[in-house]
Amino acid sequence: MRPAHLHPDGRHRCPWCGTDPLYVAYHDEEWGVPERDSRALFEKLLLDGFQAGLAWITILRKRDNFRRAFDGFEPEIIARYDAAKVEALMQDAGIVRNRAKIEGAVLSARAYLELRDKGVDFSAFLWESVGGTPFVRRPRTLGDVPAETPESRALSKRLKAAGFKFCGPTIVYAAMQACGLVDDHLEECWRAKG
Repeated sequence: MRPAHLHPDGRHRCPWCGTDPLYVAYHDEEWGVPERDSRALFEKLLLDGFQAGLAWITILRKRDNFRRAFDGFEPEIIARYDAAKVEALMQDAGIVRNRAKIEGAVLSARAYLELRDKGVDFSAFLWESVGGTPFVRRPRTLGDVPAETPESRALSKRLKAAGFKFCGPTIVYAAMQACGLVDDHLEECWRAKG
């Protein structure tokens, strides 16, 4: 696998973002940045679930449509979706139209609310998996970045036990990277040096 590559703007970046401006901005401004807001973390976990089997750039290009279709990823609203709303989402070409993933998002919203009703903050629930502090790795190449880790397997198990869907260890690890619980920017990447 390739080490970080030199982008046309002169910066070394993790090669997975290529040169697409949307992907580059995501890499530079979001990926690996610690997120502590529970609603934002919920959104990222759901989007990583929708991404399963697809390229992340597909989800990035549809993210604004997802936010519109899923009422800003407000768990209180999503948890009340009924069969008619699921059918309406299945007709929305602006999102990934996968019934199991849509229904899983509703069940995950209900699980989120159940945690909250038990006094468990979703942000604290996720961040507990890394002891509250981002786990910083500096892999040399993309091949050195794991698809899952013991931490993602443990968090996946806890999420599933709480009733969340589409949260296997690989999806969870991608979410951990996206939310900055883990920082896997390659050692030559400018973000790793900043």
